[in-house]
Amino acid sequence: MLDAQLEELRRSTLAAFSAAYSLDELEEARIEALGRKGTLAQISKQVGKLSPEERIRIGKLLNSVKEDLETEYEAKKVRFEEANLSDRLSREWIDVTLPANGIRPGKLHPITQLQEEIEELFSSLGFAILYGPEVETEEHNFDALNIPPTHPARDMQDTFWLSDGHLLRTHTSPVQVRGMRQLGAPLRMIAPGRVFRNEEVDASHEHTFYQLEGMMVDRDVSVANLIYFMKTLLSSIFKRDVTVRLRPGYFPFVEPGFELDIRCLICDGAGCAVCKQSGWVELLPCGLVHPNVLRMSGIDPDEWGGFAFGLGLTRLAMMRYGIDDIRQLQAGDLRFLCQF
Repeated sequence: MLDAQLEELRRSTLAAFSAAYSLDELEEARIEALGRKGTLAQISKQVGKLSPEERIRIGKLLNSVKEDLETEYEAKKVRFEEANLSDRLSREWIDVTLPANGIRPGKLHPITQLQEEIEELFSSLGFAILYGPEVETEEHNFDALNIPPTHPARDMQDTFWLSDGHLLRTHTSPVQVRGMRQLGAPLRMIAPGRVFRNEEVDASHEHTFYQLEGMMVDRDVSVANLIYFMKTLLSSIFKRDVTVRLRPGYFPFVEPGFELDIRCLICDGAGCAVCKQSGWVELLPCGLVHPNVLRMSGIDPDEWGGFAFGLGLTRLAMMRYGIDDIRQLQAGDLRFLCQF
């Protein structure tokens, strides 16, 4: 009786191995036949009950069946593994003799593109482009701009202070101070660069962003000169008419001071996260240079006057390109940046 069981086990298991279409199916058939609790193990438990002669004969048959099944299992397993390797190689094959794809050309960041465009515009108008350090002294960042230690305007800017008494500049205005002290009057200059403020990050605020400030110092400079250059700038950047408004603003380094706002180009004035639902975006704080600022930089305010403005390059880029979240500009996501 055990003879018949062993022969049936050989036949059915070889058939199961042959019909297996995956390593998982092959392994399942092996466990059923050859596993610790498989059919062959159950038959082996009955051999001890046989007579000595029958034990020898059935034992030889049992070993023969086990050897045949293990041999066929290993052969079928190797075929599966070779097939899988061949399929993987066909998918991952690389012809190393082919020429390389070449270097993918890089792109300038949208803020850099905008900055270079504005620099070209103001260069054509006779303005010098000046740069200054990002780690500044308190004297350049505040004192020389008519913001003494007790002045409430210091609370308007959340500053990153360093351990040695220096700070990360909160605006590019210190470059105006350096420009006036080094070059004197008359002076036409712009100062682009990165600035830092300890602010909560949201759709319209970042702790690190870019500004571009400008200044003109000459005789008989008026608000009319300021408005002319601001309109020239906006028409050049947006390549279309934009709605602006000029309202009084307070800045210690200008007098009088103004806020030049632009109607939000993201929502067309309807209200969104960028404009804080107001329909307007603060874009160009500006005004006539305060006499104290001129005086502290060695320029006689009785002889010379001037105007100054500060432009948020980051916000201007958002308006120009329709970017609704300032954080995208700092994220370094190439999928986003390669659109520009």
